[in-house]
Amino acid sequence: MLTRGEPRKADGAGFAPAPGPIVRLADVVSEPISAAATAALVSDTSAGATVTFSGDVRDHDHGRVVERLEYEAHESAAQVLSDVAADVAVRYDVIALAVIHRVGPLAIGDCALAAAVSAAHRGEAFAACTALVDEVKARLPVWKHQYFEDGSDEWVNCA
Repeated sequence: MLTRGEPRKADGAGFAPAPGPIVRLADVVSEPISAAATAALVSDTSAGATVTFSGDVRDHDHGRVVERLEYEAHESAAQVLSDVAADVAVRYDVIALAVIHRVGPLAIGDCALAAAVSAAHRGEAFAACTALVDEVKARLPVWKHQYFEDGSDEWVNCA
């Protein structure tokens, strides 16, 4: 997990400014995650917008019924996720961001990837959250093993 500063604490005149964008969480975990909990991590009174993303396990893929899946991660996955979060945090005018990816067995409807970005304005929050999710998908060494209703299975993102 990468943290660059602590959540802003109230002082006598409101919230103290933080020194630049803060990565509040970047981690790979095996327990359930949620976009709402991730959004709470980036909450800030100076934010005019908070954008969240919940990447959920769907019940289909390319016309086939998915029953469940499992994610496996390379041992470097947590560090890669931290690096991605830090890269996005310095490229966008954001207040804070958080990103978390789940590994292990997941059921239909479970959240596999949660991301949240707070910023003063919605455009920057949307752009940063989009970049964060896109870069996680491109760079994170995580592989998905899908199990289908017909008894077949496949690995996704395995090169």
